[in-house]
Amino acid sequence: MFTGLIQSLGKLKSLGNDYFQISCTSSNSYQILQDLAIGDSVAVDGICLTVVEVLPAKGFVAVASPETLRRSTLGSFPDAWVNLETSLRAGSKLGGHFVTGHVDAIGTLATSTQTANAWEMRFTAPPTANAAWQRQISPYIVSKGSIAVNGISLTVADCDDDGNWFEIAVIPHSFSETNLSYLQPGSLVNLEADILGKYVAKFLRSGSKSHPEPWEESPAINSLGTITPDFLVEHGFM
Repeated sequence: MFTGLIQSLGKLKSLGNDYFQISCTSSNSYQILQDLAIGDSVAVDGICLTVVEVLPAKGFVAVASPETLRRSTLGSFPDAWVNLETSLRAGSKLGGHFVTGHVDAIGTLATSTQTANAWEMRFTAPPTANAAWQRQISPYIVSKGSIAVNGISLTVADCDDDGNWFEIAVIPHSFSETNLSYLQPGSLVNLEADILGKYVAKFLRSGSKSHPEPWEESPAINSLGTITPDFLVEHGFM
């Protein structure tokens, strides 16, 4: 589990056979390397990878599954700058949102515009991935909701009703300290929707079944799966 608050940038190099070396050379690399051990999880551009070798004072080696390679941009760009974050520890501050490191879809940067106090960026689905985008992430893109772009916790500033595109406003610090500053129109990014939104959507879908399972039945949820005031009262929300 991660927060989407990037700790450092690293350089990604493919070693072949689904192994990757991540070199940590930035001034903030100590946040990644100080307690790093084999078996630890590190989010690399929003992808949860397992450390299989630690390179003292240099970086680490991680391995990715074929499914991860299919679902993400990992390995698509040689010597790419990647965002790095170590896993959330008990008692740590949660300044972003819950990020699992499981990529839902690949998006494309459409436009990036600098304003007086932010960078306004719009992302869309690649032309060849519209079906996957619609199924895997569009339903969870909502205005003012959370989304992870290359592992960065960001707030959706605007989107269309179907979630075919969304816009974010990035403050200068986040822009300069992450690989958002290296993106150009057409660049591909890893996207992960808010896990809480996924569970809520599944809960509502299960409530709309014509014949729900015994543990799914609740008189406080109507046939359309709508949460009613009675349900909220029953669970301490009112």
